[in-house]
Amino acid sequence: MPQTERPSLTVVVPTYREAENLPEFLDRMAAVRAAHSLQLDMLIMDDDSGDGSAEIIAARGMPWVNLVVRTSDRGLSQAVLEGLFLAKGEVLACMDADLSHPPESLPEMMRALETGADFVIGSRYVAGGSTSDDWTALRWINSQAATLLARPLTSVRDPMAGFFVLRRSTFEQGRDFYPIGYKIGLELIVRCDCQHVVEVPIHFGNRRHGKSKLTLKQQILYLEHLRRLYMYRCGIVPFSSAITGKTSGPPRSSTRTPKGPDSKSLAGQRLLQDFSPRATPDDRAANRLGRDR
Repeated sequence: MPQTERPSLTVVVPTYREAENLPEFLDRMAAVRAAHSLQLDMLIMDDDSGDGSAEIIAARGMPWVNLVVRTSDRGLSQAVLEGLFLAKGEVLACMDADLSHPPESLPEMMRALETGADFVIGSRYVAGGSTSDDWTALRWINSQAATLLARPLTSVRDPMAGFFVLRRSTFEQGRDFYPIGYKIGLELIVRCDCQHVVEVPIHFGNRRHGKSKLTLKQQILYLEHLRRLYMYRCGIVPFSSAITGKTSGPPRSSTRTPKGPDSKSLAGQRLLQDFSPRATPDDRAANRLGRDR
């Protein structure tokens, strides 16, 4: 497909204390955008980092980069889901800002979408994919065990991936979103009923700066997330806590271009499970656990 016919793309980037990584990340994204003439805009969904991220983004003066400061319902999955609701593009992407996901792979992932896929993963575990050489044996075993636990839900090789692309129309077919933890890609594959998932090989690098957010707490949340997805596949949807129905989403103007770090994320509040009067104590406890990144 000629570049001029390519659909618009919104990249959703969840962040929490990634100020050290943002300059290089923004430079690489700008280079990819220019080199491939992409109609690309970016939503950086920041969980009120207070680390200078807002100032770095403002200083760059990139009109295609929008910052949303989230001060409630913090957590990676919630941030991504809110960003997808707010996105303007015909194609939606998600990736991390810590430089583990290569921006240079976005054009190839979009081409896979254009040739018939309904969900495209930047994958570590297909032919041509790789991870950094300094991955420990424990980290590799954890990743493989998590993949095996998800096998009944999807046959893809890297269901844990947080680097993915899908059409807006696919996202809008999703139902009963109930995100928790970090594996929002798996959530979308299951609840958007993605049948043709394509994996594009990437090199998954180590984060350049800062500390990994993958903790024991997140691994526990992953098990809870799997429980929810298996219940969904069995037709059991906890109405009090799921975001029910098709993806109507929050108002597009509710969180875009906040005035400062105290701006409230009204869309995030719509996603806040605690706001449901029928939420159980277990729902509220799980949500509070997922909020602290």
